[in-house]
Amino acid sequence: MLEIDDLWVNIEDKEVLKGINLRVPVGETHILFGKNGSGKSSLLMAIMGFERYAVKQGRISFLGQDITQLPTYERARLGLGLSFQRPPTIRGVKTADVLRVCSRGAIVPEVLAAAYDFTEFLDREVNHGFSGGELKRSELLQLLAQNPKMVLLDEPESGVDLENLQVVGKIIAHLLQKDRRPQAREHSGLIITHTGFIMDYINADRAYILSGGRMCCQGNPRDLLHDIKNFGYEECAKCRR
Repeated sequence: MLEIDDLWVNIEDKEVLKGINLRVPVGETHILFGKNGSGKSSLLMAIMGFERYAVKQGRISFLGQDITQLPTYERARLGLGLSFQRPPTIRGVKTADVLRVCSRGAIVPEVLAAAYDFTEFLDREVNHGFSGGELKRSELLQLLAQNPKMVLLDEPESGVDLENLQVVGKIIAHLLQKDRRPQAREHSGLIITHTGFIMDYINADRAYILSGGRMCCQGNPRDLLHDIKNFGYEECAKCRR
């Protein structure tokens, strides 16, 4: 699904990613761990093609196609979808209208919203005055409407209470087709998490630790989370297993 080879990325004159290599097969969900400033969000933004994140070396391939130089909107059309950690407010635009645009008219917003207790927000401006949990549900419903093949999620549990986290986990599980057998899944995911709480709702196949813009460790998601809790990121960065 996604292949990243020797990726080096700058923001202006600052080097934020250094030689990243990553493979996410079709149907798998991978986790990114790392302390603040380690390069996790920069990696998702570079995959999505935001102009601020300048690729200085390396290659990003999606479904066998080199997308390193493609603009963001073309990557979205190919099937990449992103949920921001802090999504923007869009004044003057109703949430229902955004859902219609994301689905290209293929879904009825009222039906989608009713499934996740979001009907009352359809006539409200996008993300305006939403709580943390409401913001996440709004973002994820937009992704459901888009129906991307590859889902990039930046801290989906951030600012979400436990009640909303259950709904968030349910939506992500639907996005990643977790109701299907592993061999039948066609969607993949790359998820940033600090706490690991989202792993209570999503079974992940592999995890990585980023430190200083480098991929310093990879392995079983729950094993890595256990090591992070017990030894901290600095010790994990030394491991390089």
